[in-house]
Amino acid sequence: MIETVFKTEDLPVADRVDAWREKLSQLHAPVDLVCRPDSDFRAQLRVVQLGSALVWPSVWSPQTVRRTPRLIGRSDPEMVHLSLIIKGSVGFRMGGPDALYGPYELRTNDSSRPYEILMGPRGEAVDAVSVDVPRARLPLSSDDLDRVIGRRMTGQEGVGALLAAFLTTLGDNARSYTAADAPRLETVLLDLLAAVFANGLDAMDRLPAESRRRTLTLRIRAFIQANLHDPQLTPRTIAAAHHISTSYLHLLFQHQEETVAAWIRHQRLDHARRDLADPSQRTIPIHTIAARWCFPRAADFTRAFRTAYGIPPRDYRSTLQSTGCE
Repeated sequence: MIETVFKTEDLPVADRVDAWREKLSQLHAPVDLVCRPDSDFRAQLRVVQLGSALVWPSVWSPQTVRRTPRLIGRSDPEMVHLSLIIKGSVGFRMGGPDALYGPYELRTNDSSRPYEILMGPRGEAVDAVSVDVPRARLPLSSDDLDRVIGRRMTGQEGVGALLAAFLTTLGDNARSYTAADAPRLETVLLDLLAAVFANGLDAMDRLPAESRRRTLTLRIRAFIQANLHDPQLTPRTIAAAHHISTSYLHLLFQHQEETVAAWIRHQRLDHARRDLADPSQRTIPIHTIAARWCFPRAADFTRAFRTAYGIPPRDYRSTLQSTGCE
């Protein structure tokens, strides 16, 4: 995975603002920057490249970013930008009423229209995870993109929450991926971006069928993860929750490495394994942990655990405790 890091604090104070402006212009499109060119100015980012898309977690001190008609006339790479705000607030102006965005809201703009972004208008630092992707890579018409970019969207529910989880997980674990993972991750990112935009237009049916299928599979996986404790979690209940037939659910998982039932079982075993490795839970009986993850019969849990990990759960816990590993 290609990842680069940029920190203004690594530069002389006098060079920080210009260097930060240049970095933002490389990621999205040429911009103007208004901020305090003194030692209080700090900003940093990490850039993860996924094919044509860039994902970049960042921390900003208060500043204003402007994309002006003059800059658009000079250069327009036709890029779409989305930011998931993690901490702080962001003011935004783009051809409509001023808006203020807070944590876990999704803010968007594109390089073809003038805008002004006020990072930390209340004087606070801003943490965000941003995406820049060529407009042509999104499977929506130009008119649809024009109508949805700039709208307020949420990262707290629905497909927006899936995108938020993907961006934060990628930002936290970028080094665990390899270059071979980039094409798959780019596909997931583009599907989720397109789904968020289509959902904002109430036009999911305008997405390509394959993109809708992949996005639905991601939604189902997230639903399963959120309900692993429920002993009533079955292919039938999962299908009903997503208004699809059980046969279509199985068809979706034909494209995956495991059947839906096998994937549920694998996830439950993995969560049980993590609990057994957790020092704070070392006094909790193994059968209690097993029941927590829907293995009510101790013998069944031991057999399944040994099949999955090559060691009984009691020995697994004892080995970790004796070595001090987690």
